[in-house]
Order: sequence, then C-alpha cells, then structure tokens
Amino acid sequence: MKINHRESERHVLAIMVDNEAGILAKIAGLFTARGYNIDSLTVADISNDHAISRITIVTNGPPQVIDQIEAQLERLVPVHKVVDLTAAGPHVERELALVKVKGTGEKRVEALRLADIFRARPVDTTTESFVFEITGPPDKIDSFISLMRELGLVEVGRTGVVGMMRGSEGV
Repeated sequence: MKINHRESERHVLAIMVDNEAGILAKIAGLFTARGYNIDSLTVADISNDHAISRITIVTNGPPQVIDQIEAQLERLVPVHKVVDLTAAGPHVERELALVKVKGTGEKRVEALRLADIFRARPVDTTTESFVFEITGPPDKIDSFISLMRELGLVEVGRTGVVGMMRGSEGV
C-alpha cells in the first residue's frame, strides 16, 4: 500500500490488556508489520490485582490504516478494549519530561526565566546546570526543549503521551 503522507493523521490509542509477558511485543509487531512507526508508547498497571495494564500509543497514518490496526489489536486475546481517543472526541493528553540544561551567567538566568514561563520546575541544581521537570501537552514540551537548545541543552528524557477522554465516562 502506497502511503499518501498528506492523508496521514496523528492518533492516540488507549489499549486495555491483560498484564502478561509478551503482549507489548505482539502489539508493537502489528505496527511493524504495517510499516508504521510508534511515536510514543507508555504502559502502566491500572488494576488493584495487577491483572490489567493500559497501553497508550501515539502513531500517524491514514484513517483506513488506523482502523485496520485498531481491528487487529481488538482480535488479540489479551486485549480487552481499544479506543482511538483522537476519533472518539475531546480528550486530554499529557507528557512528562526531564530537561538538563547547562549554563552560567545570562544563559542561566534566561533558562530559569523560561522555565518559570513554562511552569517547569528545577528538580536538580548545580552551579553549572539544572534539571527541569515539565509536564503538559507534547507541543508545549517541544517548545520548551527548542528554547533550551539555544541556552545549553544537554539531555532530554520523555515519558511519552498518556491520554484520557474528557467528561465522566471511562475508556
């Protein structure tokens, strides 16, 4: 299948699965088999008895391919539910990042000023560097990182996107 990138859309998929060995590899394999990249992937145990995990995947593709991936995911035995948050309606997305910046003098002052604007908080400080913690939508984190590049960005660690539908209904 030839991909028309103009038709490609970003999708956030929430997948409820049995918490068992190998399920993540099976799910990633579905994307690999179709030649699609996983832009972000998070996994967390969500049940008291540790039996169920929630996997959140951010990917890009034409709607028909996303529909096929969703249908294939639903056919896997350990998968309980698949929800395309993007298609389902209004939802909230957040990500956490740790951003290490080195600098002295004016660059150090500017890094602190920008961190304050972005509501990033220093979680480690030395006389030559900071590690900032920032949470928010991915585009906010991208913007913060871009500005820190000019001031002495050293390292970035990102958790990946987690998403949830707005309102009182659960996935």
